[in-house]
Amino acid sequence: MANRLKPFSELRGEQRIASDPRELVWLSASAGTGKTHVLSARVLRLLLSGVRPETILCLTFTKAGAAEMAERVHARLAWWVRLEENALKKELFALGADSDVGAIARARALFAAVLDAPGGGLRIQTIHAFCQTLLAGFPDEAGLAPGFRPLEGREEAALARRTLGDLLERAERGGEMGLIRDIQALSRRLGEKEAESYLLSCARAPEAMEALGPGIAAKVRTALDVPLGDVAAVIEQKCADDAFDVSTVLAISLANGRWGTKKGLERADIAARWLAASPRQRAETLGDLHEIWAKDEGRAIRSFAKGQAPQEDDYAALAGKAFDASSALLGLRLRAALADLLAAGLRAGQAYARAYTDAKRVAGVVDFDDLIRAAVRLLQSDGMGDWVRYKLDQAIDHILVDEAQDTNARQWAIVAALAGEFFAGDGARHPVHRTIFTVGDFKQAIFGFQGTDPAAFLAAAHIFDVRARGADREFLQLSLDRSFRSTAPVLDVVDRLIADLGHDAMGLAEAPPRHVSAREGRLGSVTLWPPIAAGSADEADAEEGWIDDATRAFAGRLAQQVRAWMDDPFWVDGRGR
Repeated sequence: MANRLKPFSELRGEQRIASDPRELVWLSASAGTGKTHVLSARVLRLLLSGVRPETILCLTFTKAGAAEMAERVHARLAWWVRLEENALKKELFALGADSDVGAIARARALFAAVLDAPGGGLRIQTIHAFCQTLLAGFPDEAGLAPGFRPLEGREEAALARRTLGDLLERAERGGEMGLIRDIQALSRRLGEKEAESYLLSCARAPEAMEALGPGIAAKVRTALDVPLGDVAAVIEQKCADDAFDVSTVLAISLANGRWGTKKGLERADIAARWLAASPRQRAETLGDLHEIWAKDEGRAIRSFAKGQAPQEDDYAALAGKAFDASSALLGLRLRAALADLLAAGLRAGQAYARAYTDAKRVAGVVDFDDLIRAAVRLLQSDGMGDWVRYKLDQAIDHILVDEAQDTNARQWAIVAALAGEFFAGDGARHPVHRTIFTVGDFKQAIFGFQGTDPAAFLAAAHIFDVRARGADREFLQLSLDRSFRSTAPVLDVVDRLIADLGHDAMGLAEAPPRHVSAREGRLGSVTLWPPIAAGSADEADAEEGWIDDATRAFAGRLAQQVRAWMDDPFWVDGRGR
């Protein structure tokens, strides 16, 4: 593979500054702007500057990202071993590194140095893999079973389903019909697939679910300003003559009768029947009464224009009073229903989180969230945490974080713990400056379902900038916006879309710089496929499984497109094939 490597593309502008091994860098890189190229270049320049391989820690978000970066670095180092001297000098120049005789000799020796480095050489891994390695040395201190192993995706899905089945079976045997009703309510509201997804989300936040404690229903009702007793009885009581403004309802009924239109007579009749009913019947038909003066499913008051309502001087004021009175009671009923639904979901989530935690403990496994949680708990604990951070501080001088926009707050807490001494005391005055390099793009944050929040990216940037300034160092805020992947017409569509929607609608704090293509003069196209919503697939073709119909339909459409390209190949100008 090394023989097929292309010469290293020269780093220019902010690419070269970002790869400088002496600088602290917070890099924003749009899609296709060569951020992996810069990340690899930074690792190579660190090694060329004399940094020991084992003191470099590269954290990526996915295994694929870690594998790609490791392959790039190791393949390049292996190629340098036997590369002709002038060609190697050009490589080093393109990197922005020294290219004298001594530098060339060091470059040729790096491959062996990495292979022979303690601990397996360069650490290029996901943050979950890093946490697993860390916790394997301190399982008891982290509250984990010795010999634990991480759950992979398919195994996690199987354990989640099995846990739910066991939980329902135990509830049925034990006569816990309340739990079964809670899960049934959740399933009716969300559907089977989404209910399972919700329960698994609860299981991934066990501390939060435990913090709810007992009496969930009362807590939810209090939060939503719903009485703790029988809400139906409360509404019935408030519909009695001595509690409801019946005189206003009577006046509205008479006004509509005097109006005399078909619409007016119908409204007068509804109001008259409501006034003649018992408090319980009034409560049950309150929605019908509300429609006399309300529209848009009861959310807004009707128009008082001619032809829409009686044209009497005080009618608008009367309708406004009636609207407020009935809205208050109907709103109470809705809040009570919502409170009951939320309480059912939270009780079910709490029970499931406990069951899932027990199931993982019995199986001796942990999920990715457990790894992060346990690592944070270990690093922040008194005594042992201080010692673990000290040992890590002795072993790590340079931290590189890839896909930083998809790093959540807890993961940033781990990075902060690892770099805790970089800007303090002797750590700040290390003979070779200790550095942090992060690269991410706010616009590409897609893993919110895993608790990530691009706002954490901005918060972390601020925190590290403050720390750096406290040590008289500067954190460079750089940006890569020249795309090597897309052509100008495609990027123009992107810029126009952001401009039309507004950057704030996309969660951006400020308008991004204009996207520029490195492929000037080349054509491009944008193909829009209509979205496929859940439930829109052909039910006749659906089959029982874990993949929803929309996902299956989209995969089928994608496969058909790829098949069409294979049957009728098209010319890829950028690749010359």
